[in-house]
Amino acid sequence: MAEDRFPGWHGTTIIGVRRGGEVVVAGDGQVSLGQTVIKGSARKVRRLNPGGHEVVCGFAGSTADAFTLLERLEKKLEAAPGQLARACVDLAKDWRMDKYLRNLEAMLIVTDGRDLFVLTGAGDVLEPEHDIAAIGSGGNFALAAARGLMETDLDAETLARKAMAIAAEICVYTNGNLTVEKIRG
Repeated sequence: MAEDRFPGWHGTTIIGVRRGGEVVVAGDGQVSLGQTVIKGSARKVRRLNPGGHEVVCGFAGSTADAFTLLERLEKKLEAAPGQLARACVDLAKDWRMDKYLRNLEAMLIVTDGRDLFVLTGAGDVLEPEHDIAAIGSGGNFALAAARGLMETDLDAETLARKAMAIAAEICVYTNGNLTVEKIRG
């Protein structure tokens, strides 16, 4: 089996938090191969601007696969300017149906400041509950921390940073070297 010969890439935690009229997407910088940290400063959160409509995306999984998906999303957004939900659903359909895309191993958190979605290779376009989305190796840790922090008066960026710090303390595939992008709805 290929997984026995190649331990696989790990090491991503991405969180999206909507609060106070803005959405913050934060991602750590760690990339690991097996038990070895390969890079600590990867940039897994990106800003797209197709047709003048800003979108922030964070990705977990294979980098090449994620970039393929981001390029496809950008084309979908150019075809449907300002319609993030439609572009995401169209991408998810292609991802699920296309023989090549179906094998891509990545997940995305996508926002235009109004909507916040998680896209998966299973054809899902999920709008998270409680205005928090998290993916990747430490995603569940970051999600739990952020859910607890929603009881505070913290702004979206501070909340996302604190949740990521907690995840980095727990998950060996997550570090504290963050890329943070903020967008208003």
